[in-house]
Amino acid sequence: MNKTATEAAVLAKEIADAVGTSSAIDILMCPPFTAIAAAAEAAKGSAVAVGAQNMSDKASGAYTGEVSADMLLDLGVKHVILGHSERRSYYGEDDAFINAKLLVALEKGIVPIICVGETLEEREAGKVESVIDTQLKGGLAGVPADKAAAIVVAYEPVWAIGTGKTATPDQAQEVHAFIRKTIAQILGADAADKIRILYGGSMKPANADELLAKPDIDGGLIGGAALKSADFLALVNSGVKAQA
Repeated sequence: MNKTATEAAVLAKEIADAVGTSSAIDILMCPPFTAIAAAAEAAKGSAVAVGAQNMSDKASGAYTGEVSADMLLDLGVKHVILGHSERRSYYGEDDAFINAKLLVALEKGIVPIICVGETLEEREAGKVESVIDTQLKGGLAGVPADKAAAIVVAYEPVWAIGTGKTATPDQAQEVHAFIRKTIAQILGADAADKIRILYGGSMKPANADELLAKPDIDGGLIGGAALKSADFLALVNSGVKAQA
């Protein structure tokens, strides 16, 4: 929950102007609902896409405060983050609810970015794999085989976000490999090969190159480092280098 529409437009324009009209990697900004239109306009014509941070599982009706898939599509949104750790912990979103949103997104042609990850308590209790297995199986239930490859998964080690603790690249790779293996069990090997798995544990310019060098880390879900154009563009450069 950062940036007014006016502020977001400035940030989006700085990033879009620097990126230009083409890029070797996919670049996505997901501002708050109120700033989507302004950011999309500022990034228009560039290689920078604009997505949303959340979405309702309902199509329309008496759901005050909610935002539907069609509302997002009308703004040009083609990606949506679902099940972010903050949505899970602060607002009680569970796997079944996240799954309902994901199925709507796929039906509407919006790429869902589904977030999974363990807390510090769960990691210290040796529950990393069981937690992520449960989140993936619940969140990906009922996904049609022909739409599976469109999904993006983001791994958020909740214990490494804003806590001063950091996951090493090897720790991150270990979990990413487990996620890909689990996706293969749920959706098949072909989908597991094609699905991109992003790292969302405080990726920043100082650690991006090392993280993105790992075989199962396909990109980043960026938090604080996305709020300054210079930092975000440094991460874009790291992504381009990793792609080369």
